[in-house]
Amino acid sequence: MPESPFVYLASQSPRRQTLLRQINYRFQVVPHVIDEQLNLQQSPRLNVQSLACKKARAALSHLNTSDSAPLVGPVLGADTIVVLQNQIFGKPSDREAAIHMLSRLSGKTHQVMTAVCLLSEKQEQSCVSISQVTFKTLTEQDIITYCDTGEPMDKAGSYAIQGEAARFISHLEGSYSGIMGLPLYELSQLMLQFQSEFG
Repeated sequence: MPESPFVYLASQSPRRQTLLRQINYRFQVVPHVIDEQLNLQQSPRLNVQSLACKKARAALSHLNTSDSAPLVGPVLGADTIVVLQNQIFGKPSDREAAIHMLSRLSGKTHQVMTAVCLLSEKQEQSCVSISQVTFKTLTEQDIITYCDTGEPMDKAGSYAIQGEAARFISHLEGSYSGIMGLPLYELSQLMLQFQSEFG
């Protein structure tokens, strides 16, 4: 029986690790440091794609300097942003920022963009999953009670679809795993490009 796919994961996200385990991927978390500053001259799609690839490149550089062994799989970088009316919502800086973001998302449809980048010494492949998410109209108490849980604080757009915010979502179109932070279908399709390289 062939071994399950292996990736070097350029992310500390427990959600991405859970999703990789869901599809039986083996992985090793690799440290990386990048400047996550957005380029306001670029579209949201290009921003998220650029950040995912920067993470993968930084992790590959770390592997090359810390380990002389050849790679046994591609490096995986991913990044997620929430976009409302072409404005990017990243992770909130504090509670007030989370309250502001959720107030803006209330009663509207926004996009969740998650970019995936796979990288080896020989090639780089990337794509962006875009999903549409509609929030019900939130009361001030809805928002405050949710922020009191602490859940919004490390999430793009200040919410987690797999957490308590699920009760806010009246409709979605697209990739549930992509909204969580790693679109599994798109990842699986990109991995096909590396089969001949890593078997």
